[in-house]
Amino acid sequence: MTAPIPPIPPLRDTLDAFPSPTPDRPGVLLRDPLGYAEGLLIIPPLLASGLRFFDGAHTEDELAEHFVHATGDLRASEAGRAMVRLLREQGFLQSDEFLARRDARHRAFADSPERLAAHAGSSYSSEPEALRLRLSDYFAEYLAASSANAGVEPGTTTPPAPLVAIAAPHVSPDGGFHSYAAAFSRLRPEHADRTFVLLGTSHYGAPERFGLTRKPYATPHGSLPVAQDLVDFLVREGGPAVELEDYCHAVEHSLEFQCLFLQHVLGGRPQIVPILCGPFSRALREGRAPEDDEGVEQFFDALRELAERAGDRIVWILGVDLAHVGRRYGDPLPAHAEEGTLLDVRHEDLARLALLNRGEADAFLELAVSDGDRLRWCGLSPLYTFARVAPEARGRVLRYEQWNIDPQSVVSFAGIEYRKG
Repeated sequence: MTAPIPPIPPLRDTLDAFPSPTPDRPGVLLRDPLGYAEGLLIIPPLLASGLRFFDGAHTEDELAEHFVHATGDLRASEAGRAMVRLLREQGFLQSDEFLARRDARHRAFADSPERLAAHAGSSYSSEPEALRLRLSDYFAEYLAASSANAGVEPGTTTPPAPLVAIAAPHVSPDGGFHSYAAAFSRLRPEHADRTFVLLGTSHYGAPERFGLTRKPYATPHGSLPVAQDLVDFLVREGGPAVELEDYCHAVEHSLEFQCLFLQHVLGGRPQIVPILCGPFSRALREGRAPEDDEGVEQFFDALRELAERAGDRIVWILGVDLAHVGRRYGDPLPAHAEEGTLLDVRHEDLARLALLNRGEADAFLELAVSDGDRLRWCGLSPLYTFARVAPEARGRVLRYEQWNIDPQSVVSFAGIEYRKG
């Protein structure tokens, strides 16, 4: 009796897949944001038509037959087999090769004495002086343009109340530098001796979980040390929702970019408490409060107690983007910043922020989950977490922006300050 032919291992469900942004190389772009598979792959249109066979239920023979039928060329069967080999060897499939890559990456992060600057050399310069000049240019251009900010108060007059937090984007610094500069310009020299609690979006973290690390965050200007006593407190009191030495820290950009601006503005090596906030999937799915999950509630309690104990010795920094609209994010039509339906997105974004800035966390959550978070606010978890643990804070939008991350897709974000109400 002939043994059954095993199916092709499925494509991993944590990959990014979207239309190729390169006109002369059409197809589907595959990228592994977790870094297990290196580099990018652009799958040409003909081969992309075979991706549906990578579902764990089809064999190489079926894939080969598809390509032969699509081309009328028997030689096309080898293209299908070569495609399987490439995706398997590069770690894009849920296979033994992928598991070996994953385990090696996790061991490397666990063994590293610091959290390396994962996006240096790609999202920003890895050369210290070039980075310093670039960041300085961002602030200079923001200050020069702030008076022309489209309808949003630039916030050139600092309210007298003590600063509690700032919220900045985590989109590419080149795309969001006005909002980064608006938020980080709220920091003053007297904040240099504070500890900064960083709340960032964990794009690929486990739902209802909070990722912590004791590793200093490296930048081209040196490493930012972690306040070990505060991390130890959260590990001890935070309960089952805590993921200590979460591998997501190794690749996530939402906190890395905050560290760049923080170090640029204050100099030296300010102490940080880096926290990655996983999605509140249950709240979005079931229309419930995130703290209905006992683990989330226990972590909120621990974080609230930490804030009460530390008082004015800490400042919060939130690394958050807002809406994600357009073809890259699964919408049928392209999106263009500040045009057409994106004007409605602006209105909805600012309505949500207004509730948060008034401390109305319940109303914000109700608005966000009423339609399953149609706007895909990836900053929802950090923003809601902050609203729950610092309910006295009152916010003000300093800058709101929309940016075409590619010609057909838009991300929105803002620079916000929070002060004692």
